[in-house]
Amino acid sequence: MPWLQLTLTLPSEHADAMSEALEEIGAISVTLQDAAGEIKIETEWDHTPMWSKVGLSALLPEDTNVETLGQYLIDRLGLTQAPAYRIERVDDQDWATSWKAHYKPIHMGGRLWICPSWCEPPQPEAVNIVLDPGMAFGTGDHPTTALCLEWLAEQDLHDKRVLDFGCGSGILAIAALKLGARAAYAVDIDPQSLVVTRENAERNGVAERLHIMLPAALPAGLTADVVVANILAGALKELAPTLLAYTHPTGGLALSGLLAEQGEDVRTHYAPPFALAVRERQGWVALTGFRT
Repeated sequence: MPWLQLTLTLPSEHADAMSEALEEIGAISVTLQDAAGEIKIETEWDHTPMWSKVGLSALLPEDTNVETLGQYLIDRLGLTQAPAYRIERVDDQDWATSWKAHYKPIHMGGRLWICPSWCEPPQPEAVNIVLDPGMAFGTGDHPTTALCLEWLAEQDLHDKRVLDFGCGSGILAIAALKLGARAAYAVDIDPQSLVVTRENAERNGVAERLHIMLPAALPAGLTADVVVANILAGALKELAPTLLAYTHPTGGLALSGLLAEQGEDVRTHYAPPFALAVRERQGWVALTGFRT
């Protein structure tokens, strides 16, 4: 049986109502994800952040009246006009896996690759992290994550201890371990992120060297040779005393999750004592460096 796949982008505050409206007309699945690589909107550190816009994909019966769909959404959601959307026909045997075609192995620099589980690593002898797209933020395709990964790949992490503050999927901590780190701490305020991080660590064979916890559970007096934090500008400013205290006197620091115009403001909270260079990609920046 063929299906119709509806895709659109909309503000996050309309996502739940849109999902309910589509289910009412027979959608058998509605999937929400971050829209076009956006970072999550600014919130307080102790609250779970959300995306400002979401990408929605729904699977509708083939006999859905697409000519009246736009007006239905206007009436059902109280909109002034229907959001732009696309309708594609999807064969029954393909719909469950068709989304996988959009994800390919990503070269992060040096020996480091991020590979979905259904893809063969382009360089089997390289440092390959197996990571599938999921709920937790951080799959390697967003510029802020890529900038942090590239910096980690340039460092000598042999026998080092790494702290990933705001770990999301755990990708940065896992990468550090696979690049030679002795141990890593993965910290997040979102319990679901900790679950996903553990699953990813087990898949990549580094779970025994990765300590996963809420921020309050970090050992007192812990210092790390490398601290990475790919979160939000407000949180990075708020957490500056905490992250500085966790960084070893000779340690390195990578901060990201920043729009280009936010970089200098955040840097003033860390320099001195850190000399932080700016790495930029697609309007996003990472601040990286060591104590002076």
